[in-house]
Amino acid sequence: MSDDSRPSRTEPRTALRTAAVIPAAGRGVRLGPGAPKALRALNGTPMLVHAVRALAASRAVSLVVVVAPPDGAPEVKSLLDAHALPDRTDFVVVPGGESRQESVRLGLDALPPDYDIVLVHDAARPLVPVDTVDAVIQAVRDGAPAVVPALPLADTVKEVEPATVPGDPEPVLATPERARLRAVQTPQGFDRRTLVRAHETVTENVTDDAGMVEQLGGRVVVVPGHEEAFKVTRPLDLVLAEAVLARRRLNDGF
Repeated sequence: MSDDSRPSRTEPRTALRTAAVIPAAGRGVRLGPGAPKALRALNGTPMLVHAVRALAASRAVSLVVVVAPPDGAPEVKSLLDAHALPDRTDFVVVPGGESRQESVRLGLDALPPDYDIVLVHDAARPLVPVDTVDAVIQAVRDGAPAVVPALPLADTVKEVEPATVPGDPEPVLATPERARLRAVQTPQGFDRRTLVRAHETVTENVTDDAGMVEQLGGRVVVVPGHEEAFKVTRPLDLVLAEAVLARRRLNDGF
């Protein structure tokens, strides 16, 4: 056996077990009226089921905790039971809170003690490829306390002074250097102790879980994201997601 203590892609160290937390308690009002966003159908299957399958597709993920709307855990449990999910992965459904941060914390509380790596994934990113999931896990295994998948920006970004009246012109304050900017996706991966400490400590200016680690001065690294890991937020995103699924069925038999 090699003296290198780092786990490899082909022989993951069994001590570093990986669980995923999927907060799915949001309403998703920008998608319009109807079911909660995570329960909207893509190709006849709820987005949440697609997201759960995407995380469970990684052989490193042995537990997925779905955080349901506060009064919707039984419905979500029945939904998952009604769809084919990988036998090698365990699934747990717990009620969520009033905010995403609270829901993630409740998902963390539901994890057994023998999990060392935690992924946090948006249910609204149902099509993340397994290679992206594996890359995040591997980076945590290699020693990074927090990892985010991200893509370079295609558009120039302007920092502006927000208008006090919606629709009014907004003065430009600066143009950040695009080469240094990344659009962050999920799953974000963490050493469990790092993520728990962040949730116990950070309560303000929370945009994502990695940002909480940043506020504690922790090291966050970026691995390549994927264009298909986009977030389904608006009706046009649903159309794009359906197109991706159609291409997968055609090319890969998905």
